[in-house]
Amino acid sequence: MGRIVVITTGGTISARRSGTGYRARATGREVLARTAVPPAVSVELDDLCVLDGPSMTTAHQVTLLRRIHEVLARPEVGGIVVTHGTDTLEESAFLSDLHHHDPRPVVFTGAMHPMDSDTDGDGDGDDGPGNLHDAVLTASAVSGLGTLVVFGGKVFAARGTVKYHTVATDAFAAPGSGPIGEVRGETVSVHALPRRTPPLPPLSRTVPELPLRVDVVTHHADADPMLLRAAVAGGAQGVVLVGSGAGNATPPFVEAVAEATARGVLVALSTRVPVGPVAELATNGGAVDLVAAGAVPAGTLRAGQTRTAVLSALLATAEPAERRRALAQALGVAPAPVATS
Repeated sequence: MGRIVVITTGGTISARRSGTGYRARATGREVLARTAVPPAVSVELDDLCVLDGPSMTTAHQVTLLRRIHEVLARPEVGGIVVTHGTDTLEESAFLSDLHHHDPRPVVFTGAMHPMDSDTDGDGDGDDGPGNLHDAVLTASAVSGLGTLVVFGGKVFAARGTVKYHTVATDAFAAPGSGPIGEVRGETVSVHALPRRTPPLPPLSRTVPELPLRVDVVTHHADADPMLLRAAVAGGAQGVVLVGSGAGNATPPFVEAVAEATARGVLVALSTRVPVGPVAELATNGGAVDLVAAGAVPAGTLRAGQTRTAVLSALLATAEPAERRRALAQALGVAPAPVATS
């Protein structure tokens, strides 16, 4: 089984009331002390940082990813659990999965209710200890599944899993595919294998200067490409265009995408529709034209994880053609043609 290392980064699972709201304040030791560790599982704490989910930056994510790889370099470790703020959990988990070469699991979890929400002591108000128990149990029980998200008694593959509800305790979902398993008591059941692409190389000791700017631009009625061009002018090395429908926009966006990709900017094409893939169906500014202009379709990934894929490609190499290949690999698609001006 090996030792399970719990890396804590903050989030609601470590939050307490602060004025009219709550914020991450507790150390990892305090978080772990409130959790019933599964029998026969040896746990080691790695108290990395205490951040609210929205405060997670690319630099923090790179630090976390490197810490994961450092821990997995130890042969006595059987798996890793990461506690994380739910607002950005799907992005950090997917970054881990994109660079995960090891059969040992990395399991992300968190909470929707702060530590002091259980005011009557009946255990109903605080979901953090239960989620952490389930994550530790899962990390001790599975292998070869990549990075996982365990939340609300369900086991999800990192790819495609999103925060699907703003306040419910079962906040995560994998639209279009569903969970790959569940946790009941002291038993983990896995009923499906996750879809994974070949992992990208581990990050080298030298990465491009951070922060790398990757912006997200959404198409909507009356939208024009001003914000996309502004992102490129502002130094974005990558842009996620969130299209309508199956990944559609208008002819002016096609022109802006072609301009951006000709300058070496990575452009990925996602959709604002909750379920379904980006599909090259429509012309006149639709996905057919946007992909021809150099955008790489994101498949079933939504904006947050698509941005993470772009970020991973930028971190992998400084060479534009290699970055496009890395992005296509992360998204699981063939590289789109490069637009020329």
